[in-house]
Amino acid sequence: MSTVADPSISALPLPSAEDVPDGVRRLWDRSQEVFGFVPNVFVAQAYNGEQFQAWWSYFNLLVNKEGHLTNAERELLAVVVSGLNRCTYCAVSHGAALRHHSGDPVTADLVAVNWRQADLPDREAALADYAEKLTLTPADVTPEDLAPLRAVGLDDHQILEAVQVIGMFNMTNRISTALAMVPNVEYHAQGRAPGA
Repeated sequence: MSTVADPSISALPLPSAEDVPDGVRRLWDRSQEVFGFVPNVFVAQAYNGEQFQAWWSYFNLLVNKEGHLTNAERELLAVVVSGLNRCTYCAVSHGAALRHHSGDPVTADLVAVNWRQADLPDREAALADYAEKLTLTPADVTPEDLAPLRAVGLDDHQILEAVQVIGMFNMTNRISTALAMVPNVEYHAQGRAPGA
């Protein structure tokens, strides 16, 4: 196992390609092919290769696959939670994804800092409000907090998915923050108009 730390990516050592399971190497190769870079989170967490693959399998299913919420709604939740938790890696990387899926870089940037200033539609505002409460004061969450989500048309499948996405990002934010993960520079330009 490699024992070389790279503080530009993570506070812990980073594995080399020879030190990770085949599935991790394939993910790295596929990322390089599709994105033109390997996300730093894919390298930093792969130090424990099997655990990383288990996390990625659920994360990918929950965030990247066809689901009950739209891609933009899931990324909205990711950015709200990450902004509240002050997780630089996730706020930047999922801010890029929100810009991509929403086509709106201004709103995505506002959501990362203070979603209340983003003038969100009612459905998105209800999701953001619930994400804020579950993130900041989970002990105060009650079943009654689901009523505003139902009032804006969310069904039970969508509510459960929202809860799962919020939970996933609270966990992932803590991992990324604890390891001092730094977002890839490529994320900063994604989803923005050329020259802007």
